Amino acid sequence: MKIGASTLAGIEYSLENALEFIEGLGLEYAELVHQYPHESITPDILESYSLKYSIHAPFMDVNIASLQEKSRLNSIAQIKESIDLASKIDAEAVVVHPGNISFLANKYFRDNVISTANDSMVEIGGYGDELGVLTAFENMPTFNNMIYQEMNELDDFLENNGLCMTLDIGHANHSGYSADEMIFDSIKHIHIHDNFGDDDAHLSLGEGNIDLKRVVNNLERKNYDGIYIIEVNDYDSIKKSYEYMKENF
Repeated sequence: MKIGASTLAGIEYSLENALEFIEGLGLEYAELVHQYPHESITPDILESYSLKYSIHAPFMDVNIASLQEKSRLNSIAQIKESIDLASKIDAEAVVVHPGNISFLANKYFRDNVISTANDSMVEIGGYGDELGVLTAFENMPTFNNMIYQEMNELDDFLENNGLCMTLDIGHANHSGYSADEMIFDSIKHIHIHDNFGDDDAHLSLGEGNIDLKRVVNNLERKNYDGIYIIEVNDYDSIKKSYEYMKENF
Protein backbone atom coordinates (compact mmCIF):
# COMPACT_ATOMS: atom_id res chain seq x y z
CA MET A 1 0.00 0.00 0.00
CA LYS A 2 1.37 3.39 -1.04
CA ILE A 3 0.77 6.02 1.65
CA GLY A 4 1.64 9.71 1.62
CA ALA A 5 0.53 13.03 3.03
CA SER A 6 -0.41 16.38 1.56
CA THR A 7 1.62 19.50 2.27
CA LEU A 8 -1.73 21.19 2.85
CA ALA A 9 -1.19 20.39 6.54
CA GLY A 10 1.84 22.67 6.59
CA ILE A 11 0.71 25.25 4.07
CA GLU A 12 1.50 28.12 6.46
CA TYR A 13 5.13 26.98 6.76
CA SER A 14 7.90 26.63 4.23
CA LEU A 15 7.64 23.72 1.82
CA GLU A 16 10.88 22.36 3.23
CA ASN A 17 9.37 22.29 6.71
CA ALA A 18 6.40 20.24 5.49
CA LEU A 19 8.56 17.82 3.53
CA GLU A 20 10.91 17.30 6.45
CA PHE A 21 7.97 16.43 8.67
CA ILE A 22 6.44 14.00 6.17
CA GLU A 23 9.77 12.32 5.48
CA GLY A 24 10.53 12.14 9.21
CA LEU A 25 7.39 10.07 9.81
CA GLY A 26 8.64 7.46 7.36
CA LEU A 27 6.01 8.16 4.72
CA GLU A 28 6.91 7.32 1.14
CA TYR A 29 4.97 10.03 -0.69
CA ALA A 30 4.21 13.73 -0.38
CA GLU A 31 1.55 15.57 -2.34
CA LEU A 32 2.77 19.05 -3.18
CA VAL A 33 0.10 21.75 -3.01
CA HIS A 34 1.31 23.80 -5.96
CA GLN A 35 -0.17 27.21 -5.17
CA TYR A 36 0.40 30.20 -2.91
CA PRO A 37 2.54 30.30 -0.84
CA HIS A 38 4.32 27.45 -2.65
CA GLU A 39 3.83 28.52 -6.25
CA SER A 40 7.51 28.34 -7.14
CA ILE A 41 8.48 24.69 -6.70
CA THR A 42 11.54 23.60 -8.67
CA PRO A 43 13.03 20.10 -8.91
CA ASP A 44 16.17 21.14 -7.03
CA ILE A 45 14.10 21.95 -3.92
CA LEU A 46 12.94 18.34 -3.82
CA GLU A 47 16.24 16.57 -4.51
CA SER A 48 17.41 16.43 -0.90
CA TYR A 49 14.42 14.33 0.17
CA SER A 50 13.88 10.60 -0.28
CA LEU A 51 10.19 11.16 -0.99
CA LYS A 52 8.21 10.39 -4.12
CA TYR A 53 5.60 12.90 -5.20
CA SER A 54 2.16 13.69 -6.48
CA ILE A 55 0.98 17.25 -7.11
CA HIS A 56 -2.24 19.08 -6.31
CA ALA A 57 -2.72 21.68 -9.02
CA PRO A 58 -3.74 25.17 -7.85
CA PHE A 59 -7.36 25.62 -6.80
CA MET A 60 -7.31 29.00 -5.02
CA ASP A 61 -8.56 31.68 -7.46
CA VAL A 62 -8.51 29.06 -10.23
CA ASN A 63 -11.61 27.93 -12.12
CA ILE A 64 -11.47 25.80 -15.26
CA ALA A 65 -15.28 26.05 -15.50
CA SER A 66 -15.30 29.84 -15.69
CA LEU A 67 -17.51 31.34 -18.38
CA GLN A 68 -15.10 34.28 -18.50
CA GLU A 69 -12.76 32.92 -21.18
CA LYS A 70 -9.69 34.84 -20.06
CA SER A 71 -10.12 33.49 -16.52
CA ARG A 72 -10.63 29.95 -17.81
CA LEU A 73 -7.55 30.05 -20.02
CA ASN A 74 -5.43 31.48 -17.21
CA SER A 75 -6.64 28.70 -14.91
CA ILE A 76 -5.77 26.03 -17.47
CA ALA A 77 -2.33 27.56 -17.95
CA GLN A 78 -1.65 27.38 -14.20
CA ILE A 79 -2.71 23.74 -14.08
CA LYS A 80 -0.52 22.92 -17.07
CA GLU A 81 2.41 24.36 -15.11
CA SER A 82 1.71 21.74 -12.44
CA ILE A 83 1.67 19.04 -15.10
CA ASP A 84 4.97 20.36 -16.45
CA LEU A 85 6.46 20.13 -12.95
CA ALA A 86 5.06 16.62 -12.53
CA SER A 87 6.76 15.57 -15.75
CA LYS A 88 10.10 16.96 -14.56
CA ILE A 89 10.01 15.21 -11.18
CA ASP A 90 8.30 12.00 -12.36
CA ALA A 91 5.32 12.60 -10.07
CA GLU A 92 2.75 9.84 -9.98
CA ALA A 93 -0.34 12.04 -10.38
CA VAL A 94 -1.66 15.57 -10.67
CA VAL A 95 -4.95 16.34 -8.92
CA VAL A 96 -7.28 18.88 -10.54
CA HIS A 97 -10.55 20.41 -9.31
CA PRO A 98 -13.29 20.40 -11.98
CA GLY A 99 -14.31 23.98 -11.22
CA ASN A 100 -16.70 26.32 -9.47
CA ILE A 101 -20.00 27.98 -10.34
CA SER A 102 -21.06 31.48 -9.34
CA PHE A 103 -24.54 32.22 -7.98
CA LEU A 104 -25.50 34.00 -11.22
CA ALA A 105 -24.23 31.22 -13.46
CA ASN A 106 -25.94 28.63 -11.26
CA LYS A 107 -29.24 30.45 -11.79
CA TYR A 108 -29.05 31.01 -15.54
CA PHE A 109 -26.13 29.18 -17.14
CA ARG A 110 -25.49 25.92 -15.25
CA ASP A 111 -25.42 23.77 -18.39
CA ASN A 112 -22.89 26.16 -19.95
CA VAL A 113 -20.65 25.87 -16.89
CA ILE A 114 -20.71 22.07 -16.96
CA SER A 115 -19.97 22.05 -20.69
CA THR A 116 -17.09 24.49 -20.17
CA ALA A 117 -15.67 22.39 -17.34
CA ASN A 118 -15.89 19.27 -19.48
CA ASP A 119 -14.04 20.92 -22.36
CA SER A 120 -11.34 22.10 -19.96
CA MET A 121 -10.94 18.66 -18.39
CA VAL A 122 -10.54 17.04 -21.80
CA GLU A 123 -7.88 19.61 -22.72
CA ILE A 124 -6.00 19.20 -19.43
CA GLY A 125 -6.23 15.41 -19.54
CA GLY A 126 -4.89 15.42 -23.09
CA TYR A 127 -1.98 17.63 -22.08
CA GLY A 128 -1.16 15.24 -19.27
CA ASP A 129 -1.26 12.30 -21.68
CA GLU A 130 1.17 14.08 -24.01
CA LEU A 131 3.67 14.40 -21.16
CA GLY A 132 3.00 10.96 -19.69
CA VAL A 133 1.46 12.42 -16.51
CA LEU A 134 -1.61 10.92 -14.83
CA THR A 135 -4.10 13.76 -14.41
CA ALA A 136 -6.99 12.89 -12.10
CA PHE A 137 -10.09 15.03 -11.49
CA GLU A 138 -11.44 15.26 -7.95
CA ASN A 139 -15.01 14.81 -6.73
CA MET A 140 -16.18 17.84 -4.76
CA PRO A 141 -17.92 18.26 -1.38
CA THR A 142 -21.46 19.58 -1.02
CA PHE A 143 -20.86 23.32 -1.24
CA ASN A 144 -23.07 25.55 -3.39
CA ASN A 145 -20.23 26.93 -5.49
CA MET A 146 -18.76 23.58 -6.51
CA ILE A 147 -19.67 21.37 -9.47
CA TYR A 148 -19.33 17.61 -9.78
CA GLN A 149 -20.42 16.81 -6.27
CA GLU A 150 -22.32 13.89 -7.86
CA MET A 151 -19.71 11.19 -8.30
CA ASN A 152 -21.80 9.12 -10.69
CA GLU A 153 -21.98 12.04 -13.10
CA LEU A 154 -18.25 12.70 -12.77
CA ASP A 155 -17.41 9.04 -13.30
CA ASP A 156 -19.63 8.80 -16.39
CA PHE A 157 -17.94 11.81 -17.96
CA LEU A 158 -14.43 10.62 -17.10
CA GLU A 159 -15.03 7.07 -18.33
CA ASN A 160 -16.54 8.31 -21.61
CA ASN A 161 -13.51 10.51 -22.24
CA GLY A 162 -10.68 8.25 -21.10
CA LEU A 163 -9.98 10.37 -18.01
CA CYS A 164 -9.31 9.49 -14.36
CA MET A 165 -10.70 10.37 -10.95
CA THR A 166 -9.12 11.37 -7.68
CA LEU A 167 -11.47 9.88 -5.11
CA ASP A 168 -11.70 12.22 -2.16
CA ILE A 169 -13.26 9.97 0.48
CA GLY A 170 -14.16 12.84 2.80
CA HIS A 171 -15.85 14.77 -0.01
CA ALA A 172 -17.80 11.66 -0.99
CA ASN A 173 -19.07 11.22 2.57
CA HIS A 174 -20.02 14.90 2.73
CA SER A 175 -22.03 14.38 -0.47
CA GLY A 176 -23.91 11.46 1.05
CA TYR A 177 -22.16 8.48 -0.54
CA SER A 178 -21.84 5.29 1.49
CA ALA A 179 -18.63 3.27 1.64
CA ASP A 180 -19.96 0.93 -1.05
CA GLU A 181 -21.19 3.73 -3.31
CA MET A 182 -17.92 5.64 -3.65
CA ILE A 183 -16.00 2.99 -5.63
CA PHE A 184 -15.56 3.56 -9.39
CA ASP A 185 -13.33 2.10 -12.09
CA SER A 186 -12.05 5.57 -13.02
CA ILE A 187 -10.35 6.03 -9.61
CA LYS A 188 -6.56 6.22 -9.95
CA HIS A 189 -5.62 8.43 -6.98
CA ILE A 190 -7.06 8.93 -3.49
CA HIS A 191 -7.36 11.59 -0.81
CA ILE A 192 -8.22 10.09 2.55
CA HIS A 193 -9.56 11.99 5.57
CA ASP A 194 -12.57 11.79 7.87
CA ASN A 195 -15.68 13.78 8.79
CA PHE A 196 -19.21 13.34 10.16
CA GLY A 197 -20.96 14.10 6.89
CA ASP A 198 -22.03 17.60 7.95
CA ASP A 199 -18.87 19.41 6.89
CA ASP A 200 -15.71 18.89 4.84
CA ALA A 201 -13.73 18.84 8.09
CA HIS A 202 -10.56 16.94 7.03
CA LEU A 203 -10.36 15.19 10.39
CA SER A 204 -7.76 12.61 11.33
CA LEU A 205 -8.62 9.10 10.19
CA GLY A 206 -10.92 7.38 12.65
CA GLU A 207 -12.24 10.62 14.18
CA GLY A 208 -15.40 10.85 12.02
CA ASN A 209 -18.12 8.47 10.92
CA ILE A 210 -16.74 7.23 7.60
CA ASP A 211 -16.38 3.44 7.37
CA LEU A 212 -12.80 3.81 6.18
CA LYS A 213 -12.00 0.12 6.61
CA ARG A 214 -14.81 -0.81 4.25
CA VAL A 215 -13.82 1.85 1.70
CA VAL A 216 -10.18 0.77 1.66
CA ASN A 217 -11.03 -2.94 1.61
CA ASN A 218 -13.38 -2.34 -1.34
CA LEU A 219 -10.61 -0.51 -3.18
CA GLU A 220 -8.03 -3.18 -2.43
CA ARG A 221 -10.42 -5.90 -3.70
CA LYS A 222 -10.58 -3.96 -6.97
CA ASN A 223 -6.76 -4.00 -7.06
CA TYR A 224 -6.32 -0.28 -6.57
CA ASP A 225 -2.57 0.37 -6.88
CA GLY A 226 -2.38 4.16 -6.55
CA ILE A 227 -1.45 6.29 -3.55
CA TYR A 228 -3.52 7.02 -0.45
CA ILE A 229 -2.76 10.67 0.32
CA ILE A 230 -3.61 11.70 3.89
CA GLU A 231 -5.14 15.17 3.45
CA VAL A 232 -5.70 16.65 6.90
CA ASN A 233 -5.35 20.00 8.63
CA ASP A 234 -2.15 19.83 10.67
CA TYR A 235 0.95 17.80 11.39
CA ASP A 236 -0.49 16.05 14.44
CA SER A 237 -3.40 14.85 12.30
CA ILE A 238 -0.99 13.43 9.72
CA LYS A 239 0.77 11.50 12.47
CA LYS A 240 -2.50 10.17 13.94
CA SER A 241 -3.78 9.21 10.49
CA TYR A 242 -0.61 7.39 9.52
CA GLU A 243 -0.78 5.41 12.77
CA TYR A 244 -4.40 4.56 11.92
CA MET A 245 -3.36 3.32 8.47
CA LYS A 246 -0.58 1.16 9.90
CA GLU A 247 -2.83 -0.31 12.58
CA ASN A 248 -5.78 -1.10 10.30
CA PHE A 249 -4.42 -1.98 6.87
